[in-house]
Amino acid sequence: MRITEIVPWLVRSGGSFWGEFLFVEVRTDEGISGWGEITTTTPTANRGIAAMVRQVNDLLVGDDPARIEDTWNKVFRAFTYMGSRGAGTNVTSAVDIALWDIRGKALGLRVCDLLGGPVRDDLLIYTHPDQRRFGTREGVVEEIRGIVESGHTGIKFDPYPHAPGLPQSNDRYLDGRLSRAEERQAMELTALVQEAAGPDVELMIDAHGRFDVPTAIRLGQALDELGGIHWYEEPVPPESYHALRQVREGVRTPISVGERLHTRWDFVPVFEQGLADFAMPDVTWTGGISELKKISTMAEAYYVPMSPHDAAGPVNLVAGGQVMITVPNFYRIESSRHDLSSYNRFLTAPLDNSGGSLKLPPGPGLGLDFDLDYLRAHALDGFGG
Repeated sequence: MRITEIVPWLVRSGGSFWGEFLFVEVRTDEGISGWGEITTTTPTANRGIAAMVRQVNDLLVGDDPARIEDTWNKVFRAFTYMGSRGAGTNVTSAVDIALWDIRGKALGLRVCDLLGGPVRDDLLIYTHPDQRRFGTREGVVEEIRGIVESGHTGIKFDPYPHAPGLPQSNDRYLDGRLSRAEERQAMELTALVQEAAGPDVELMIDAHGRFDVPTAIRLGQALDELGGIHWYEEPVPPESYHALRQVREGVRTPISVGERLHTRWDFVPVFEQGLADFAMPDVTWTGGISELKKISTMAEAYYVPMSPHDAAGPVNLVAGGQVMITVPNFYRIESSRHDLSSYNRFLTAPLDNSGGSLKLPPGPGLGLDFDLDYLRAHALDGFGG
């Protein structure tokens, strides 16, 4: 079997807060295709990465798709002189996921079976509310109770003004500060969510890496005073481990980081220096299925639980799930909503997250079967095939 073409699919994703998904199809001369995903957070990045994916054809067409580890290093090292983290690792991730999908399909096995087999039957989820409904107290309560009634027992949200997905969103790091009035609003919202969710639901707070050190410590200490928060995520931007250490030392609430860290090498100081209580690499950004498994094994040696960032599209969710179902030190997997209709419209068979846990599809590889007619009808900017 040989690789014949690598195709980026940039498609509209109505109903998701991303607006579009970026899938990657790796085709072979035996008619087996594998699917990966990259889906970044901005249209600009999606189009830039999609163009890079097309260029990888020059590198990989004619290669054996079963040589997954060899291909990982071939693609990753191709970007060494432009910086192998970031965009280069994103491309590596998508290709790697697709090759695992091909290998599983060729052998008639699920990816998790190729990784040593499951250690659990399903995967506990944490999910997100639709914060566009948070304009009133009633809207908050209705949204949170709907999630709880669906069987989900973990909820993550960003209570701070200008959170992603809300009007006038601003996810850039400018001065890194938050006013006292905005802090008060955030804590009032968090307390309301706690009340609506009840005592048996685990709540995670996401800061999206937007704060400077003193602001992040102040906000974390406010969470300490409130109590009952399961983790405080990305309190500072990812570039400085020193900043993360300062927050870690000044806040009691557990810290979670990792969605913007790339490869096992970025996680070494996190584990060695005890900078986080939870690790949350994204399988579509950190290096794919191969790398997520390696990071998980590293984390296990430090007894750090894994909870991958899997909030983009269906490949993102299921690829992370195929690894996590084999990982002893697993906490929860992430979904962007408790209603997976924005994923299922791309698939011929819906995903099952009943009772607040993900059941992996039974088919070989990732177990996903895409509706190609739907993909073609929603492809953007000439990306697709």
